[in-house]
Parts: sequence; C-alpha cells; structure tokens
Amino acid sequence: MKDKPANIPASVLARLRNVAREKGTDYQLILRRYAIERLLHRLSVSPYRERFVLKGAMLFTVWLEDPFRPTQDLDLLGYGDPDIAPIEETFRAICRIVAEDEDGLAFDAEGLNAEPIREDQEYGGVRVKTMAFLGKTRIPVQIDIGFGDAITPAAQELEFPPLLSSKGPHLKAYPKETVVAEKLQAIVALGRANSRMKDFYDLLVLSRLFAFEGGVLASAIRATFDRRGTIIPATPPDGLSQEFAGNQVKQRQWTAFVRREPLLIAAPTLGETINEIADFAMPAIKAVVTGGEFNLRWADGGPWKAISPAPR
Repeated sequence: MKDKPANIPASVLARLRNVAREKGTDYQLILRRYAIERLLHRLSVSPYRERFVLKGAMLFTVWLEDPFRPTQDLDLLGYGDPDIAPIEETFRAICRIVAEDEDGLAFDAEGLNAEPIREDQEYGGVRVKTMAFLGKTRIPVQIDIGFGDAITPAAQELEFPPLLSSKGPHLKAYPKETVVAEKLQAIVALGRANSRMKDFYDLLVLSRLFAFEGGVLASAIRATFDRRGTIIPATPPDGLSQEFAGNQVKQRQWTAFVRREPLLIAAPTLGETINEIADFAMPAIKAVVTGGEFNLRWADGGPWKAISPAPR
C-alpha cells in the first residue's frame, strides 16, 4: 500500500499537469474539468442527488471517449424550488461535503452566490458561482441550473469518467434523445436570429456517431416542443433551410466556431451540415406532426431504416 503524499493538493496539481500534457489540453481547462468532476462527486453522495440531472456539454465527456469540446461550466436540470435562497443553501451544503478519497479540493461554501440567468428569459434558471481551491490554486466554478424541461425517455444513471481516481461519480443524466430535441427546438424557435453554431455541430456529431430508435426520438421531440410551447413545423424550419445556410452572417459564425473549437470530426460546410441534420431530424419531426408511428431505426451515420424483425 502506497503512503499518502504529504501535500495532497501539490500531488494532485502535478498529476493534472501530466494529464494536460498527455492530452495536449490547456492546463486551466483541465483544472476546471477536475473541479466540476469533484463537485459532481459531492452531489452524487449528497441527499440532493435525485434533485439534479446532468445536461449540456459535459454529457459528451461521458458519451465519447475523446470529448471534443471542453466546457468550463456545468449544466444541470433541477427539480424542486427554483428560488435563489434554497438553491444557494443546497449548493453550500454540497460544497461542504468532504470527499472520502481526499481529492485535495476545498470549495468556498461561504463565498458561493446564485443569481437568475438573465440571458435566457424564456425558460429562466439559476447561475451558481463559487471558487474551488487546490492548495493555493484558485479554480472558478459556475453551475447553470434550468427548471421545468421534459426528459424523454427517463433520465439515465451513468458514471462520469474520472481524470485521476479509479471511480467517477454516479449520477442521473439526460438521454441523447432529449439533447437532440432541445437543440432542434432552439433551432426552430430562434430562426434566423440563431447564432448558436454549437447546436448545429452537436446535432451533426450525434447523428453521425450514435444510433436512435425513431419512436423514442419522436416522443422526445413532442415532449420538448410541447413543454416549451413551440409549434412543431411540418416543413423544414428556417434554421434548417438553405437560405439560412447561404446567409453570409451565418457562414461567418460557422467559420468562426469551427476555427475556435476543438472538433471531434471534421466540420463540413454549414450547408452540408444543415442537409445532414435535416435528413436525420425531419422524418421524426414529420411523424410527430402527422401523428403517425415512426418505427424506424437510425444507425450511427444513418439513414433511417425499417427495424428488422427478431429472428425466430
């Protein structure tokens, strides 16, 4: 049995530097990724674990062996009281939990604060900010919490991949179908005003790398659009049109995103990306509009095909 290092934070920092070198990733991003992972661990062993579901870019860390877009923040869906004061108290309690595996981190529970998310007035939410300390190293932590969204199918239990320890936190997370549905809803609702190029890229990645059951995806689309009060379009919406793809402003936004973000797969043109997304999404959307069954299966990369009957 190995002796514990005399200075655990210094040992953890050294190991994280090695991880950053091995992965060719910015050291500051690795620090923030570690802080989020260990906060999720504290959440997973707290009395509050059933009240929050992991969503957002961190899901790709779980789904993909080599997550393609490092994220600096944590996104959660919350259940229960969405008021600021109880959210602050909940996360202060989570921050005070001492990790049994001595991860070297101390979260600033007293300095933690929460505020409404102003940039998303339509759906609301709460933003929690605090600081994690790894020895004398300060790591900013931000958690965005949304409320009231529909999850179809049910949230899935998963293990978040750890950077250093042998076992990651177990917690509930969005299924891929709800991620697809929410990104499609944003594309429909925002129309030409949409500058969220990451949503287009995420849908491209999801359609190329994962399989989907048509009926499950259609149910997720219906639930998300209904919950958010968005009419489901019978024809391709503006955000999935070639007029959108040909818009010079959108092309500049796409080019800037592709140059700025680390990508898992090579990004085609915006027009090609939109064509691929439409081939993936519109059959499911049309099935929801017509009320018909959608008993097809999307293998990773497509296209939609009839589900083969099980051999007798």
